[in-house]
Amino acid sequence: MNSESSTRRDFLQTTAAIAASGLVPLTAAEEAKPIPHPFLTPAADFYDVSRGNPKPHTLAGEALVKARLSPETWRLEVVADPFTSEVVKEPASLGKPLTIADGTALDLKALMALGEKHRVRFVKAMQCLNIAEPLGQGLWEGVPLREVLRLCGPLTNVRRIYYRGFHNDDPAQLFRSSLSYTEAMETPPGELPAFLAWKLNGEAISLERGGPVRIIIPWAHGFKSIKWLQQISVTNDYRANDTYAEKNNDPDSHLKTAAYIDPGTDQFKTGRPVTITGRVISGLSGLRRVEGWLHRVDPATPQPSEEKAPWTPCDLEVPPTDWSTVLPAGVSSRDVLGFDPESGRPLTWPLRYSMITWSATLGKLKPGQYEFRARAVDLNDYAQPEPRPVPKTGKNAVEVHRFEVA
Repeated sequence: MNSESSTRRDFLQTTAAIAASGLVPLTAAEEAKPIPHPFLTPAADFYDVSRGNPKPHTLAGEALVKARLSPETWRLEVVADPFTSEVVKEPASLGKPLTIADGTALDLKALMALGEKHRVRFVKAMQCLNIAEPLGQGLWEGVPLREVLRLCGPLTNVRRIYYRGFHNDDPAQLFRSSLSYTEAMETPPGELPAFLAWKLNGEAISLERGGPVRIIIPWAHGFKSIKWLQQISVTNDYRANDTYAEKNNDPDSHLKTAAYIDPGTDQFKTGRPVTITGRVISGLSGLRRVEGWLHRVDPATPQPSEEKAPWTPCDLEVPPTDWSTVLPAGVSSRDVLGFDPESGRPLTWPLRYSMITWSATLGKLKPGQYEFRARAVDLNDYAQPEPRPVPKTGKNAVEVHRFEVA
């Protein structure tokens, strides 16, 4: 088929889809301009999924000091797990454990001093495996986990890195997660490292957001980025110890490429442009585009399947031309992972594991009932919810917004 025939075919298909939807095309002058979400979510506006009774971020006074959750009292232990079994013949060991008992545990001052040489900054969207909306996006700053582990000398018989946060030291409340040795120590070129963070959007991480120090795993769902970090344990156990795994979730699930629709009005006036907005996360498999499908609800007309529906590209937020208006004062995009250190421009867009705004201006719709669906298409050309539609690897359903034009 020649290009002229292909272009005509696409034109006829698009025209038919518009006619079926009841959409009247807009002129350029009439096109609505949606207001995007802020690129960085203010710390106070993150969706909170804290656990515990009481929740650690509600502690104050002597209870806060006793829990070692103030900047002055925070300590991090790095120890070896003595576990052995019929399968695990030898225990893991460290050349130099860091413990509370002998006064060698890492404090915040020492961690930040390590960061003077090995500091990393990058933008990451937070998303929970079991919550069907993004939690927020921040510029996180800290030091790679591998640099902390290197303080402990030779690691012997180590297959996984276990880590946990403070939850009242009640075994029933402890929240923990883990990485393989390779994930922690051997970051591939161009990939972002697991790291210990003490800043969010240029400020100290608040207690509510998991401070003084939390671990950040760029490629993973939020349950891997443990809040109130207090202990790291190297182990020869080959099994994940994640709290989420114990509750029938996939402990190795990676951040999904997925589009989300913003809550919005369900009533529009006829003759006025209709604009739908949302956010999209660029997960492990990257993002190629966001697509939308407008369907007029008509009992007399069968609804096509998602596979055969007339999906059309949505508009994506473009990268800022001046990143100094977006990033915290004193932070240059040249010093943020994922940006070109020479030009300060993003190496990919969206940034890996980040979130941007998308929008769809549907034009002037005829009176009636409508449904609008949005989905992400990754760099492997998988359309959401593929390639991982299993809920226990992270909610990834195609969202729908229902509204009426009257």
